[in-house]
Amino acid sequence: MREMQFKVEQEDVIHEGEVVKVIESKLPSSYYYTIEHALGMSGNYKTLERLKTFEGKVVKVEKTPRGQYATLQFQE
Repeated sequence: MREMQFKVEQEDVIHEGEVVKVIESKLPSSYYYTIEHALGMSGNYKTLERLKTFEGKVVKVEKTPRGQYATLQFQE
């Protein structure tokens, strides 16, 4: 299992227990992931850290002073 954190800009658009799909995008030297329909965005990951599966389960949603974050768990 692998967990990744995503920054979510809008409140109450994603909930614990949901299964969501992510889209991989490429930068010149790294990759990042977006929860489908632009619900949240990950940080940047090196080529060796790329996801092998693009469907994950939301295991935690938390609100912090820096914003709302969702933790997704992937079967890898």
